[in-house]
Amino acid sequence: MKIISLNIASPARVSLDGGPKKIRSGIFKEPVSQPVFLDYPGFEKDGVGDTRIHGGEDKAVCVYCADHFPYWADKFQRKILPGSFGENLSVSGMSEETINIGDIFEMGSAQVEVSQPRQPCHKLNKVFNDQSMACSVQKTGFSGYYLRVLRSGLVEPEALIKRIHEGRFPIEKANALLRKGGTNIQHMQELISLPALADDWKGMLQKRLDRYKSQ
Repeated sequence: MKIISLNIASPARVSLDGGPKKIRSGIFKEPVSQPVFLDYPGFEKDGVGDTRIHGGEDKAVCVYCADHFPYWADKFQRKILPGSFGENLSVSGMSEETINIGDIFEMGSAQVEVSQPRQPCHKLNKVFNDQSMACSVQKTGFSGYYLRVLRSGLVEPEALIKRIHEGRFPIEKANALLRKGGTNIQHMQELISLPALADDWKGMLQKRLDRYKSQ
């Protein structure tokens, strides 16, 4: 497992689709060639545009597996570059099927923990000029995921990533709960019980459980 590219961007007013309308966003991440300090809120000089729904310590680092790039390149008939999904870390060997909620990794001198899957965002529709993109991400399960920082430190581009603790609930298993028909109550209860799961996800799943119990 390793970092293919470390990508950052300061929030700015940008056009997501090349049109005249601009919004404040940090989605257009660019690769860097020098080590970057990772603190509890995220990477130095990186940020998000809308702090109501992005960022925070449970979503300090966005990760996307570069092993999925060929799939999207074939779908859109163009090259997919690191940072295309707004991710901080483009990685290899770390798909949603092999990474678990609660996995703890060391990269450089920093230590991080997997906190939740990334939910597909409507902004990806505009970035990829495809109104079905968010839906496609959900269907494929090629979502990416978020990390919280357990120990701050310096992270180098292309650093190796070492798993020092393995969780027991794969990101793909969590993603399946968001798809149509994803009503596995046992899996929801199991996921909610994990201390590593982000509070936002615990709240969302608990509301679903309460709804099913009241039916």
